[in-house]
Amino acid sequence: MEILTLLFAVPVFYLVFMIWKWVDEKRDKECYILEYECHKPAEERMLGTEFCGELMKRATNLGLSEYKFLLKAIVNSGIGENTYGPRIVFSGKENNPTLRDSLSEMEEFYEDSVARLLSKSGISPLEIDVLVVNVSMLSTVPSLAARIINHYKLREDIKVFNLTGMGCSASLISVDLVRNLFKSYKNLYALVVTSESLSPNWYCGNDRSMILSNCLFRSGGCALLLTNKRALKHKSLLKLKYLVRTHHGARDDSYGCCMQMEDPQGKLGFHLGKSLPKAATRAFVDNLREMSPKILPMRELLRFLVLSLVRKMRRTGSNKTGGTKTAVNFKTGVEHFCLHTGGKAVIDGIGMNLDLSEHDLEPARMTLHRFGNTSASSLWYVLGYMEAKKRLKKGDRVLMISFGAGFKCNSCLWEVVRDLTGEGNVWKDCIDGYPPERLENPFMAKFGWINQEDESTFKLHDS
Repeated sequence: MEILTLLFAVPVFYLVFMIWKWVDEKRDKECYILEYECHKPAEERMLGTEFCGELMKRATNLGLSEYKFLLKAIVNSGIGENTYGPRIVFSGKENNPTLRDSLSEMEEFYEDSVARLLSKSGISPLEIDVLVVNVSMLSTVPSLAARIINHYKLREDIKVFNLTGMGCSASLISVDLVRNLFKSYKNLYALVVTSESLSPNWYCGNDRSMILSNCLFRSGGCALLLTNKRALKHKSLLKLKYLVRTHHGARDDSYGCCMQMEDPQGKLGFHLGKSLPKAATRAFVDNLREMSPKILPMRELLRFLVLSLVRKMRRTGSNKTGGTKTAVNFKTGVEHFCLHTGGKAVIDGIGMNLDLSEHDLEPARMTLHRFGNTSASSLWYVLGYMEAKKRLKKGDRVLMISFGAGFKCNSCLWEVVRDLTGEGNVWKDCIDGYPPERLENPFMAKFGWINQEDESTFKLHDS
């Protein structure tokens, strides 16, 4: 009898041990956001209508057709008067940027945002175990990561990653890198610093595909503090559930649609090609194809499957191209949509494809209007808007979607750990004024006369 009991007990104890081991391996491998801090540049760096007019006058190599294109682009961009630019354009040195200009822009950001992040969280710089910095269009020696380590006197055994060239989708790449580290190491604090350097990339030529970037990209940045410490779970803001990365760099048209390059006159800028919308749509669809089964309930996936089969059968028996709508309803698995502020067309396109309401798109639209496209940090300004509006409640799910050069589409799903109040974030001084009754910027009212000018008599400097 004792032998039988022993024989029975051994596999039971083994099973219990394996279950305990599995549970223990899952511990301290989650990824939480403790705090994040978006950068708000100084007021003297605000790109209002009057100053934008001065910038246009300084661009003496532009003709009437380029000015008309520039006016149309900025009027349709969705950007307002309160976005921020690099100091170099205010000093009139955009034609001759120096390394010092680029470094000053980055230092002004991280000396402000990282300091406020550490102060808000109560975490000492010496407690940081991992540092990830992503700034796509500036690579220096020593690296920007090394400069942050020197400024804040971080530990000598810190794990450091300095990412460049990853585009507007880089912050989710940084989060993914941290998430993978969290799977191998317990009880870590990770600092993610995400921004973009506009000083050396403010385009001063007349190539339309590169002029467009001046109408969209604005100064900004964000610092995030992440952890996998189980004890801090209830103090955190968000918990990462899923993250999917899609890269279409093997496709030539996708690879070349967003590119830092020089124009025929040797002027450096950022090229936005005509194949960009197609490349973005293709990457977006492929990304959602992988993300959907992870975040949607089974009933929605079954509904989509049935309706797809019905539409296929109807098309088989008829020459008509119409049929039953088979779009996936992402609202069955997601409460909030945090979209990259790549431009009004980008936000409209995502909204149409996901069948989102104006309420869903409001955070992205308002962020684009107030802060512009701040590249990889844009998502966190959008999240800040949701938080400031007190939309984020415990248990809510937030889907982040971003695009970047390469071409990439990255997305992730966060779960709100506790009700978020938005107190003290970057929107605190202006959130009561959003959304405004009208989003139209005053550029057309101020410079609409350009559309009435004649090429043979046009002289901008006489206006």
